[in-house]
Amino acid sequence: MAELLLIVRIAGRRIALPACEVEAVVELEGLTPVPGAAPHVAGLSALRSRVLTVIDSRASLGLGADAAGASCEAIVVPSGGHTYALLVEQVEDVVEADGERLAVKAPPGPGWDRIAKAMVAAQGDLLLLVDPHAVIAGPSALAA
Repeated sequence: MAELLLIVRIAGRRIALPACEVEAVVELEGLTPVPGAAPHVAGLSALRSRVLTVIDSRASLGLGADAAGASCEAIVVPSGGHTYALLVEQVEDVVEADGERLAVKAPPGPGWDRIAKAMVAAQGDLLLLVDPHAVIAGPSALAA
């Protein structure tokens, strides 16, 4: 069976994430800022009696904060014993990969190079496959 991929848009770019690493796709209601949090942490939100740390995916890539904080679509990703919500511009679909993962041969661009895992074909398009845990870690992960 082919790998399942969740196709989303971040910063205007259509990308893929391994569907097995995504717990849910949600629409967030309410966001509480966290003073002193890392710049890519948008705040906290509640989902089914759980607190989620909300990650601004654009800020994690070093591309500035989500435009006017308008995004409310998010993907829920468990990581390191905690649950995070990654803000995305749009959630498209879950699809099967058309083949095996391919090496990233050209630099995907500033910010993207840190989260890129591979390239993958899906729906007749070649997409960047990203590591959601690297998005959660944020830009400071480069220094580690």
